[in-house]
Amino acid sequence: MDYIQISNYLKAMAHPTRLKIIIRLSRGPQCVNDITGLITGRQANVSQHLSLLRLHGIVDCRQNGNMKCYFLKNPKLIKKILTVFQ
Repeated sequence: MDYIQISNYLKAMAHPTRLKIIIRLSRGPQCVNDITGLITGRQANVSQHLSLLRLHGIVDCRQNGNMKCYFLKNPKLIKKILTVFQ
């Protein structure tokens, strides 16, 4: 078991904005504009959060024309983690 990798994964999830993004993506794929509408922030800020989540293997994206749509790489794992707090 790689404790450092697990720790970094959980740290990436721990930020309130990233947690909002993750919860939104747990309902299905979302494009950047949809996510930006959820979070009262600039698109550049949302993109930074998404990049960090992607770096840690939490999300991935597909290019859909001019839009990038993000999705959870392992939605079952994320949902299990989130159920601990419900």
